[in-house]
Amino acid sequence: MAAENVVATYYYPTAAPGAMEVCGAEFGRGAGDKCFDDDGRPKRSGTVWTASAHIITAVIGSGVLSLGWATAQLGWVAGPAVMLLFSLVTYYTSALLADCYRSGDPTTGKRNYTYMDAVNANLSGVKVQICGFLQYANIVGVAIGYTIAASISMLAIRRANCFHQKGHGNPCAISSTPYMIIFGVAEIFFSQIPDFDQISWLSILAAVMSFTYSTIGLGLGIVQVIANKGVQGSLTGISIGAVTPMDKVWRSLQAFGDIAFAYSYSLILIEIQDTIRAPPPSESTVMKRATVVSVAVTTLFYMLCGCMGYAAFGDGAPGNLLTGFGFYEPFWLLDVANAAIVVHLVGAYQVYCQPLFAFVEKWAARRWPGSAFVAGEVEVPLLPRYKVNPFRATWRTAFVAATTAVSMLLPFFNDVVGFLGALGFWPLTVYFPVEMYVVQKKVPRWSTRWVCLQMLNLGCLVISVAAAAGSIAGIASDLKVYRPFKS
Repeated sequence: MAAENVVATYYYPTAAPGAMEVCGAEFGRGAGDKCFDDDGRPKRSGTVWTASAHIITAVIGSGVLSLGWATAQLGWVAGPAVMLLFSLVTYYTSALLADCYRSGDPTTGKRNYTYMDAVNANLSGVKVQICGFLQYANIVGVAIGYTIAASISMLAIRRANCFHQKGHGNPCAISSTPYMIIFGVAEIFFSQIPDFDQISWLSILAAVMSFTYSTIGLGLGIVQVIANKGVQGSLTGISIGAVTPMDKVWRSLQAFGDIAFAYSYSLILIEIQDTIRAPPPSESTVMKRATVVSVAVTTLFYMLCGCMGYAAFGDGAPGNLLTGFGFYEPFWLLDVANAAIVVHLVGAYQVYCQPLFAFVEKWAARRWPGSAFVAGEVEVPLLPRYKVNPFRATWRTAFVAATTAVSMLLPFFNDVVGFLGALGFWPLTVYFPVEMYVVQKKVPRWSTRWVCLQMLNLGCLVISVAAAAGSIAGIASDLKVYRPFKS
């Protein structure tokens, strides 16, 4: 092999201890190389199960804990129906989006590595710029929302112990600010993991944690229903009188936003699909299977947790089932559940932010290709075998610090969750996947399929606008009584 023909050399551990296999990426080599995929990148190893773990980590997040409150606003009829509706829309549009990973042939066509790449390959002009802005703005928003949720869960551990020691009548007033800082420091450390391929273990751990706290919340709800000797709630949700007619409207709209946020993961679907091993079967086939598994599992959990939270507390269901202190005992079980939430959100934060991290770092590499700060690596003094890219360390640390600071200014869990759901649901989960599918499959204008897709588009737009309005009204109400850094 001529040295000048070698692009890069990668070392992979083999089954024999200490043995190393050397793979050379040469010009002209691709599909047949056992160490590289058809695009010259190292072999992807993702499966339907790792993709499902990534999705579940992203989806079963803090949103699940607000579903009891959301169901209380909508009632026994509309609450479960809206959850089922959003699950079906999410599955359908995710299947459309999965077909956009490759342009042309589903097994040999050009790969689109990111959501924006897929939009750029199928659409053009200002739509690409709008998509990029919405995707990355939504990621920033999710990072803020997860920081708020994690701090609330850490605070809940402290308060649960306080209530146990001092009684349920004690206010146990504690600021959430120190806990946001703790979470931010942890995220600075984990954000140095370079890319999706290297956080599979974190996603699997986070998915296990999500099942842990969801199961605890479900179990506590069942116990509460038994203690109440019956199911709470009504067919139409919280009644006029308990709240004003206008508050009923705003709360119902905000509930739509909360449920939309609970299903939001389309903005990272392409990036997850890019971790799946090469065909056969095609990446889109595997991704559709993973979507079926993950959406079915999450919908089951959402139905159980949302309905059981409402059944346990009725119109008084807390905004966050495990931190709103509908439950006080057993305090140690609440501690376990909230600790699981924090661990899960550490992983979910990374899964969501990887596309934004990669986008900025690729842009910097193109902008300053010869810069040692951008492209080089330095050894960590205390860890001689571990190298860090200076730009990655600086940029990701600054990002985490900024989102943590904003979180300290806006710690309104339910309203922020509802607004994020409304902001990202229609454009990223519905509009762009539908538009790309129409272009890629050459769906004739005014055909039955085209009309149905546009009706889906319009319906989801109306829901998103209404949900955003409800959440903004809630945030405005919160701001009237909020003091920065003291709540």
